[in-house]
Amino acid sequence: MSDSDLIKLYSKQILALAAAIPHLGKLDQPDGEAKARSPLCGSTVSVGVTLDDGAIADFAQNVKACALGQASAAILGNTVTGLDRETLQRGRDQLHQMLADHGPVPSAPFEGYEVIQPAREFKNRHASILLPFDATLAAIDAAQDA
Repeated sequence: MSDSDLIKLYSKQILALAAAIPHLGKLDQPDGEAKARSPLCGSTVSVGVTLDDGAIADFAQNVKACALGQASAAILGNTVTGLDRETLQRGRDQLHQMLADHGPVPSAPFEGYEVIQPAREFKNRHASILLPFDATLAAIDAAQDA
């Protein structure tokens, strides 16, 4: 990876997002919790949720990831409240398609992932970027299975 590739990949926007992750911490009484880990880089995201009629009412996350994973957690954290599993799965699928297949930026409310587009070329970063979605979906599943 060249220096110019790194500069492009870790833009000021991505670094600003990584420094401002919302909903950090842990919920006192979550309905569901889950942890997702990228075996390639070791990044982890842990999520706790409470649900109200199938939608996220409260959300907390613990993020130990690269700047791209942190930026992804920030983008998702800014939009996650009020969303249901189906909407989150659609966003995750669209983000995966954007990264892996040069698809379009995910549709609303996930259009903030536009800043992640330079990571398309770095397949080894894709799993870390998807971790916030994976952990959130698994936490919803845990809540609905309880």
